[in-house]
Amino acid sequence: MSRRAPSSGPAIEAVGLVKSFGANRAVDGVDLTVPAGTVYGVLGPNGAGKTTSVKMLATLLRPDGGEARIFGHDVVREADTVRGRVSLTGQYASLDEDLTGTENLILLGRLTGRSRKAARERAGQLLEVFGLVEAGDRQVKNYSGGMRRRLDIAASLLNAPDLLFLDEPTTGLDPRSRNQVWEIVRAIVAQGTTVLLTTQYLDEADQLAARIAVIDRGRVIAEGTKGELKASVGAGSVRLRLRDPEQWAQAARILELALGAEVQREPDPLALAARVGDGDDRDAAERAAHVLAELARRGILVDTFSLGQPSLDEVFLALTGRPDRGSEGVAGEAA
Repeated sequence: MSRRAPSSGPAIEAVGLVKSFGANRAVDGVDLTVPAGTVYGVLGPNGAGKTTSVKMLATLLRPDGGEARIFGHDVVREADTVRGRVSLTGQYASLDEDLTGTENLILLGRLTGRSRKAARERAGQLLEVFGLVEAGDRQVKNYSGGMRRRLDIAASLLNAPDLLFLDEPTTGLDPRSRNQVWEIVRAIVAQGTTVLLTTQYLDEADQLAARIAVIDRGRVIAEGTKGELKASVGAGSVRLRLRDPEQWAQAARILELALGAEVQREPDPLALAARVGDGDDRDAAERAAHVLAELARRGILVDTFSLGQPSLDEVFLALTGRPDRGSEGVAGEAA
């Protein structure tokens, strides 16, 4: 993939986007400004309005209200021009499982107007870039989930789009495959393509996105760099790991009383975390020290203790009042 010249102006400008499905308003006045040449994260639970927003920006759905421009082109009045500059990788692979990886890419290349020779050459380039040369002659139905996802993203890059929409690209992938997709995203942006990434995974947004919009119930409720979002919810976060899992509930009560904040469970059954709350860094350190002293006084053994910035999980919980993965759905909205 050759490096493209930088674009002037934002890649995406959306103002007041609205989309309803019957009585359900899936998108309720979304504003977005996405700088060119970056990864921009759109973060939210299932049903938040992420996929519907992407479909409007990609010209697959007509907005009921508001307007959006892609590199200065209106998504409704100049839809054909917009389609020539964007590509979309949805949540599910758009591949023919009975064809090989090479055959899929050649077929899609031919459908986009390439000659047979040019389509084969481009397929070979993409298989090499995405580490799929050895799997190129195998049927896609025999691919792993990570390989399918890489091939799906490769197909999205057949015509080197200026803007790539990645709608939850790592859903259902194992950690190794997720890391491979992350490296691919970084490489795509290094070549000059703008990426709008929707995700439910807070660590994914933390890893990849230069700026993040948090969407909940069809609205953007916060926007900024990950540092700005973390700073917006308090001075810091206490994390500790206990020696005895039987003491978790007692330790959680001490943290809640001392900090006045809800304690979060971590994947590690011995670990717990809580926001220190508002205030400056010195105040946060004093309150954290008080917690540590109180735990010691109660005979609760702590293996590790740290005070740092809130995680994006804590940011989302503070902004929405609930964990990052919501369960409520909206008609017509997959994510």
